[in-house]
Amino acid sequence: MLELRNNALVFSFPEVHPEANLTIEFQRTLRIPDDGRDYPLPPGLGRFPMVHIDDHRDRVPSDWLKRGGVLLPMYQSEAMWLNFVPHHPTARASAYPFAVKVAAGKINAVNGKPWSNELAQQAGEGSWFEEPTDYMVVPQQPWLDGYYVDKGRIRQFIAMPLGSGYSAEEQLTGKAEFGGVQIIVYPMRGDVYERRFPAIQRSPDDTEEIVMYDSICADESALPQSAMALGAGGSMKQEIYSDPFEFDDWARDRSSRCFVHLVNSATWREVTRQPPPHVPPTSREYEQSGLPWFDYYGESANVSSGGSILDKVKSVFQLGEEKGEKPLPENESVNPKNVVSVNKKNPHEVLDGDF
Repeated sequence: MLELRNNALVFSFPEVHPEANLTIEFQRTLRIPDDGRDYPLPPGLGRFPMVHIDDHRDRVPSDWLKRGGVLLPMYQSEAMWLNFVPHHPTARASAYPFAVKVAAGKINAVNGKPWSNELAQQAGEGSWFEEPTDYMVVPQQPWLDGYYVDKGRIRQFIAMPLGSGYSAEEQLTGKAEFGGVQIIVYPMRGDVYERRFPAIQRSPDDTEEIVMYDSICADESALPQSAMALGAGGSMKQEIYSDPFEFDDWARDRSSRCFVHLVNSATWREVTRQPPPHVPPTSREYEQSGLPWFDYYGESANVSSGGSILDKVKSVFQLGEEKGEKPLPENESVNPKNVVSVNKKNPHEVLDGDF
């Protein structure tokens, strides 16, 4: 079952296990400069608003209705990241695991291949962690900020008009057909979860804290022309972790998917009769305020190599230079000074600092 709750997608699989619930947030964020440097993770600035597309069927194209899903507004050249929040039962050692596939314009954001509903099994032991995969494992993967272009590096998701030639979809397929974001979620099999993460029996005076994590925040025919797609922005340090479980651990006969339609602010106002969010601050404005950036690491996790297909995708800035255009306003470099290390893999670890 898929629901839209509080501007987030909530995937639940009660037929698999009563704890199999995953929330996916679409977070507004800073657009990092596209200047050849690798930046730390920018913060979440709050969830994008979303609405059911079928609630506005009289003001959207018919092919959008056929795809179903939700509608989300983005300003041109605005950035986003996806936050994965699985349900963590207090009596379990782990949040409920999920295999998650994300695509933009039906181009897989992890390996650059065309969209498919099925999970692709990784290569055998000894080479599997070097092979690009087509899905991420939650909670091991806490978020995704962009296209995984190389091992340990992504290019930020940047909204550009569908048909302008800037999206990964248009560069790799030569077509401006889909745009938006596509997601499909597979839960771990219920019996496997019970075996791998059995319930912990606690006495009434057991005061051990179970840490729960939140986001890091500090004319109808004209409408398709306002659809947005995701291009590749600045470079950021981020790893995609390989699947630590067995392929048969996933309930591959149970899945739920969603098409997230992206539109510009004017179309959002026209369709929903609601104002779009305020324009986010620039990276320079954020840095000048002294607010934190983030550096995430997972010590024990194997890191998947990036897809060589996506490494060939040109960034919005690079394409703009070739076209003689300036699609990214305020692209000046910044020097993040307040960088906070984050490790969500071990909630009990005490981190060493500078003193």
